[in-house]
Amino acid sequence: MKAAMKPEPLSRERIVAAAVDLIEREGADAVSMRRIATELGVGVMSLYNHVPNKSSLLDGVAESVMAQIEFHDDISAPWQEQVLAQARALRQIAMHYPRCTLVVLTRQLRTPAGLLPTERALATLKRAGFERDQAVSVLRAFVAYIVGCLLREVGVTSTFDPAGGGGSIAGSFDATLFPETADLYGWLATCDHEAEFEFGLRMLVEAAAVVPRAPSNTDEPQS
Repeated sequence: MKAAMKPEPLSRERIVAAAVDLIEREGADAVSMRRIATELGVGVMSLYNHVPNKSSLLDGVAESVMAQIEFHDDISAPWQEQVLAQARALRQIAMHYPRCTLVVLTRQLRTPAGLLPTERALATLKRAGFERDQAVSVLRAFVAYIVGCLLREVGVTSTFDPAGGGGSIAGSFDATLFPETADLYGWLATCDHEAEFEFGLRMLVEAAAVVPRAPSNTDEPQS
């Protein structure tokens, strides 16, 4: 008679994986230590041997997602191509974990997985000749753009997106008061997220390329 398989030992990795799966199914609001224990079929107190609290668990979720980013940028390629590749890698993981991406955007990670995208981007920009303060400013501009695009793609913000994730604004406004909106409605009502992401990304790269590389503030920032 075949012996029953022993259940997989409880570990931080198993707990985090269960949280990732739950978030992708039901959203981050569904996460609680008790719910995760139920998902794993264990007692809730046993979780605390591996994860001290919910906040730590969500940090683990963010770290797990960030650790799966696959960077394929070639440091021998032009810096513009490296930046494009890095941004695409971030978008790719976000599309794979859309709901967990919202968790990532709310956590402040100081782990290797969390800091790697920043480190790679800054190294690329410094090699491109940007001064230290310029590299940080350019990075922040790209991060703001990427985060905004991701929030729109995962359906969080539609206030300034008339398409509303595929919805319709037809008949909800007076065309005589908003003639340009009415004229361009056919384009406003649809959105190819990937194409729009690429358009804006390339526009940012082209804008960054003309930033003068003259030193502006190379001193250490005041604390």
